[in-house]
Amino acid sequence: MHTKRSQETSFDLLEQPFFERPTVHVAKALLGKYLVREIGNERIALMINEVEAYDGPHDLACHARVGKTARTQVMFGPAGHFYVYFVYGIHWMLNIVTGEEGYPAAVLIRGAGHLSGPARLTKFLSIHGKLNAKPADPSSGLWLEDRGVCVKAREIAATPRIGVAYAGEVWSQVPYRFVLKNLTR
Repeated sequence: MHTKRSQETSFDLLEQPFFERPTVHVAKALLGKYLVREIGNERIALMINEVEAYDGPHDLACHARVGKTARTQVMFGPAGHFYVYFVYGIHWMLNIVTGEEGYPAAVLIRGAGHLSGPARLTKFLSIHGKLNAKPADPSSGLWLEDRGVCVKAREIAATPRIGVAYAGEVWSQVPYRFVLKNLTR
């Protein structure tokens, strides 16, 4: 089983085994799940509608292509932990580590609810570097839930990832961006 009933909510919390699968499978499975953020007494839950998979050291768009560094070491750790990094000196990006421990892979959360774009999402939810390497569970104030939304394969569009031209002609065109079709831009 990949979920358990959370004591903090009445919905199913996604557990570590959910994330211990291949990154492309996890990426697609995250569509329709909810990203939940608790800040003080406020709880915000947004349905995930856009993600990108970054699949190990062979994927030239993945940060792990250069090996384990201070920045990427969380990607080599256990699945179900957040990989949060700063980009362009202004934006935080939220990823969830996937796959087997030692294999660096993660899913970037690009959109949820009414928020389109990973920087808008992290800004709205006050996601920052202090969440890096934290587990995706209520103890961190940020977690993922299954609220019963069933997304069928035909409802998912697969396109190339955004902003990865540096990965070369082949890897920049791999269809590892997954979007709910009714929201495709």
